[in-house]
Amino acid sequence: MLYERPRIGLTMRLEMETGRFYLGRDYCEAIEAAGGIPVHIGLIPKADYIRAALEGLDGILLPGSDSDVDPARYGREPQRNLGTVQPLKDETDALVLEELERRAMPLLAICFGMQVLNVARGGTLIQDIATEMPEAIKHQQGAPRDRRSHRVRLLPGSLLERLAGAAGVPVNSHHHQAIETVGRELVATAWTADGLVEALEDARPERFTLAVQWHPEIAWERDAFSLNIFQRFVEAARGFAQEPLGRKEQRR
Repeated sequence: MLYERPRIGLTMRLEMETGRFYLGRDYCEAIEAAGGIPVHIGLIPKADYIRAALEGLDGILLPGSDSDVDPARYGREPQRNLGTVQPLKDETDALVLEELERRAMPLLAICFGMQVLNVARGGTLIQDIATEMPEAIKHQQGAPRDRRSHRVRLLPGSLLERLAGAAGVPVNSHHHQAIETVGRELVATAWTADGLVEALEDARPERFTLAVQWHPEIAWERDAFSLNIFQRFVEAARGFAQEPLGRKEQRR
C-alpha cells in the first residue's frame, strides 16, 4: 500500500564546530520501529525550501537540541544561564511549524521541540530552572540518560493518560528550561511535583499535536509508554496520508 508507512520529517541539529547537520539515531529508529519512514530536514531557513521539504510528508517530529530558544522570540532579555542560541535551528523550526499549521499535519515535539512549539504559539519559557526556580526538583539527570528519574502527573482524559494507562508515570529528564506560560491552542497535560509543565497537547480535537519535555526516543525499546507515543504519532500520520488530496489542498 502507498501509505502503509507514513513519511515523517525531522529537523536536524547543527554542530557549531564543524558546521555539520546531524541528529541522534534514536529518533529515526523509534519512528521506523513504530511503522514510519524518517526523513531528515536540513536547517535551511527559507520558506520555499521548507514548503517543498514538507511536500509528500505525513507528519513532523521536532527533536531535542543542545541549544536554547532565543528569548527575543518571546520578548525577553537573555538571562545569565541561558545556553547557546542557534538562529538556524530556531528559524528553521519556526518555518516548519508555520507550514505544518497550514497543512494541519500531525506533530510530535520532544524537549527543545516542545519549547519552540510553545514559543511559536505565543507562549514563554523559563530560561534556567535552577536560577529562576531554586526549589524545583532536578531536571538535568545526566547519565545514564534512559534512567527514569522523576514522575509526571498526567491530566485525566488526556491523550497521554490514555497512552500511559495511568495517571502518573516515571520519565527521564534532560532539560534546564521549561514552559512558563502556555501558548495559543495548547493545553498542559503533564506536570512534575514542582509544578512545571511536562507535556502539551492541541486544544483543537481535530489536530494531532503532542509535545513532551522528556525523551521517549531513548526509552522506546524498554518502555511501553514511550513506544505507545511513537506508535500513536505514526498512526496519526498514516491517517493524514490517507486523507483525500482535495482536502489537503484546501489547507495550503
